[in-house]
Amino acid sequence: MSDSEDIASAYSDDSVLFRVLRHLGWDSLADIGYFTLPTLPFAAAAGPVPFQRRLARRSLALLDARPGQLVLDAGCGRGDTTARLGTAGCRALGVDIQPAQIDQARRRFGGCRGARFAVADAADLPRRAAEIPLTDGSFDRVHCLEAAFHFGHAGRRSFLGESFRLLRPGGRLVLVDVTSPTEQEPIGTLDPSGLVRGTWRFDGLEPYERYPLMASAAGFTTYRVLDWTTPVLRRAAHLCALFTGTASTRVGQQALCLRWPGLRTLDARDWDEVVTVVRAHRAVARVARYTAYVFDKPAEGLLVPHRDHQR
Repeated sequence: MSDSEDIASAYSDDSVLFRVLRHLGWDSLADIGYFTLPTLPFAAAAGPVPFQRRLARRSLALLDARPGQLVLDAGCGRGDTTARLGTAGCRALGVDIQPAQIDQARRRFGGCRGARFAVADAADLPRRAAEIPLTDGSFDRVHCLEAAFHFGHAGRRSFLGESFRLLRPGGRLVLVDVTSPTEQEPIGTLDPSGLVRGTWRFDGLEPYERYPLMASAAGFTTYRVLDWTTPVLRRAAHLCALFTGTASTRVGQQALCLRWPGLRTLDARDWDEVVTVVRAHRAVARVARYTAYVFDKPAEGLLVPHRDHQR
């Protein structure tokens, strides 16, 4: 199975977890979401979509992209963030290794002015995509929201190198990813059953402290590192606990089906499977980290000040 096919299986509507997420509202976005403490009860009742949109807005805001700038949205999935960039006046190119995701992006957002989509590997970019040359120094910004964990360690290093090559001097890369807390705590410790890795088709998480070192080796300056672990992973873990507690009983399942009627398509085996898988995700979310990195390509002849670990 190719990397594209392997990753695509994680986002297939045939997956029980993805079927449940779709019924809860996941659609054009597939990120975890950004949850504030006062709105956590609302998230339990309303579903994740408003919080997924909040996370996308926060990630895109770090780009500081301006109208007219050329932006690569790497691992764009179904195209929501690419379309947001296009609507804001940027010339946005969304690339994803999964043809099915790009097909959906084109169906959903193909008419969005300023947004184009192409099937491409962000860690090994072609010379052209959607008729846009991907030449050295041709882009102003690169964005990657919650996709790099799929790339593997070698792929992440390659992606950083490709991003540096693609960006003009003074350009910016925003990379938001699930990371491991330390090099001594590999994914096997966080996910001993392999359920989370098997669900999302990835091998391991990058230690959060290693990303800036890898970016520096590629030529970048680290401008900001933001720890979003609590509003993303820890609060998602609370929601996972609430869901599994409810979904573990017949009465709870009926209550969930009243709120989200699409869940009625699940049989007893499906409920057992999704409870097991969500519990595994909760275990990872309680220990892993979630980090937003802002890496700048130094302007020619200009030293960019180092700013690190900001919230």
